[in-house]
Amino acid sequence: MPLEVYGTTLASRLFLGTAQYPSPAILAEAVRAAGCEVVTVSLRREASSERAGHAFWQLIRNLGMRVLPNTAGCHTVKEAVTTAQMAREVFDTPWIKLEVIRDDDTLQPEVYGLVEAARVLASEGFQVFPYTTEDLGVADRLLEAGCEVLMPWGAPIGSGRGLNNVYALRSLRAHFPDIPLVVDAGLGLPSHAAQAMELGYDAILLNTAVAKAGDPVAMAKAFALAIEAGRTGYLADPMEARDMAAASTPLLGMAFRS
Repeated sequence: MPLEVYGTTLASRLFLGTAQYPSPAILAEAVRAAGCEVVTVSLRREASSERAGHAFWQLIRNLGMRVLPNTAGCHTVKEAVTTAQMAREVFDTPWIKLEVIRDDDTLQPEVYGLVEAARVLASEGFQVFPYTTEDLGVADRLLEAGCEVLMPWGAPIGSGRGLNNVYALRSLRAHFPDIPLVVDAGLGLPSHAAQAMELGYDAILLNTAVAKAGDPVAMAKAFALAIEAGRTGYLADPMEARDMAAASTPLLGMAFRS
């Protein structure tokens, strides 16, 4: 079944970032290999150089991708809201990946500012994709603020550590069975993505794990396959884990048993 967010139906459950690739050509190849439909873009990159920004934006347009602008680098509500408003003008979309960062070492979300910025942006008609922690209380506040999707981190951005708190991510899934949940940040291996999908998450957002791989194109393809495998495994209703062994071969009919 396709993924639906804010009334938009997506066949692919992989969102891909567009920063740090060795070249624009490799970025384009990786996007195609991933088979994704959504890419994240930074307003700061678009505005950093008029010529480079134009060329990058033209590349994204040529790929036919849906754009999810982000507020990367923002530390306050005012910065995030202003950046989102500018991004809407530049990219002509109500979608915004909302980041309000508290700490530069971990890039952990500043959750109080995140909720407030989400409330302001939702009231202005934005469709907000909040980058958050796996905290249930914060998730509740973001939904109350008008968010229709949540994007909890797997681990700190760019760390490649995988899912740091599987228990909390599982709890988040259980508490919000009908809310689209996208793991955003911290994944390094395709197996991390498969694990998140096996937990019942709806999609994955990646950047560094693909862009910084030795072969970004091959890694993009590997993540796409892992996400598909993880989703299929989740839908297949996996067996419960056991503490003790359970024979998989029937004992009935054995010649000898003492």
